[in-house]
Amino acid sequence: MNPFTHMHDWKENMDRFFGQSFWDEFEGVLKPNIPQVNIFRKEYDILCVINIPGISNIKQIDLQVKDYSLVIKGNINLGVKGYETIQEEIAQGSFDRVIELPCKVRKDKVSARYEHGLVWVKLYKDVQHDEQGHAIDIQQGEK
Repeated sequence: MNPFTHMHDWKENMDRFFGQSFWDEFEGVLKPNIPQVNIFRKEYDILCVINIPGISNIKQIDLQVKDYSLVIKGNINLGVKGYETIQEEIAQGSFDRVIELPCKVRKDKVSARYEHGLVWVKLYKDVQHDEQGHAIDIQQGEK
């Protein structure tokens, strides 16, 4: 007997009792971040390594850079057919994730490659963007 057979009924009852907005607060805890990402930095660059298995065509991945974030969309499909899923730890399905970056990055200087199930994205810090305050010289006005 599958212990999850009536899981959908249970969730519907909880939705009626608590309301859908209650569950929205837990989405980040209950739903893992897909795809998984590691972010590294050096003085002038940022390296993002994104775990996306099962990609047969890199055109399946949509990758965009914005000032302080990397947006990645796509679909993970391991292509297993004719089997019943017993255990699933490798997330499958469509994903749409915004990855917050530690600093503003340049949009004109980005490189990315897909290798062995990982997307390697090299970004460069926007050094023109001054994170520190800029002193303003105050002039003496008339009395």
